[in-house]
Amino acid sequence: MKKIVLTGAAGRLGSYLREPLSKMCEDFVSSDIADSVTNLAANETYVKADITDLDAMVALLESADMVVHFGAVGDEAPMEVLWGPNFYGAYTVWEAAYRNKLRRVVYASSIHAVGMHKKTDFIGIDAPHKPDTFYGLAKCFAEDLASLYWDKRRLESVCMRILSCAQPTNSRAVGTWLSYDDLIHMVERAITTPITGFSVVYGVSNNDRAPVDNAKAQHLGYRPKDNAEQFAAEIYASDGPLDLHDPANTHHGGPFAAVELGNSGVAHLNLSTDDTGKD
Repeated sequence: MKKIVLTGAAGRLGSYLREPLSKMCEDFVSSDIADSVTNLAANETYVKADITDLDAMVALLESADMVVHFGAVGDEAPMEVLWGPNFYGAYTVWEAAYRNKLRRVVYASSIHAVGMHKKTDFIGIDAPHKPDTFYGLAKCFAEDLASLYWDKRRLESVCMRILSCAQPTNSRAVGTWLSYDDLIHMVERAITTPITGFSVVYGVSNNDRAPVDNAKAQHLGYRPKDNAEQFAAEIYASDGPLDLHDPANTHHGGPFAAVELGNSGVAHLNLSTDDTGKD
């Protein structure tokens, strides 16, 4: 592939993707609102750009084959905070991709688009949208935008509903964990699959207790290898009995299903320093 663009390159997950993505193309462009990033690959160029600026996105995606869109506010926040980067920013990326005749947008969606479904419901990729926060609502908007641009403009998209891409530190993560290696594998499949149309896939590792079903995403060839069961005994012993009346324990969105709208969900995830320090 000639050129791939990554938005959100300075973020926690984007920073993990830079090196593997640089190996998949001749020219790799990483972008974020940070002034710079370190350790550029030999074929990597960094461009500071704001995803709320349509002209900047059109210029950023010029001559690209695909864009991997991870740029956004990565937590629940007031609508006024999310409206620009998470809602309008999704539009600017898809519109810029269309204007530049890109083949595909690979998008970091989230389980929070369906986070108010009950954990005991083994949901598939066709589960109705049921957001748990304004953050999840933005993911629903972007997924519907992706569907619209495929139906009306034939711009392909793969929307990756990421569950818990961080070190397992709580009972929920025994089912929802997505290892960094499996994240990279999923993104690579989203890029290399010959035809995707509009596709949705859950970003979850090969966990024994995975609460979601990727059966209808088999065409992507995503076959995760890691399994959080190795952490189960220690985590369950540490957490003890869970409160059955707490939405954080009974819904797919975890803490995001329990917080008041506009309040941080990430603050309740108990991320390890290895994960929080990657920003």
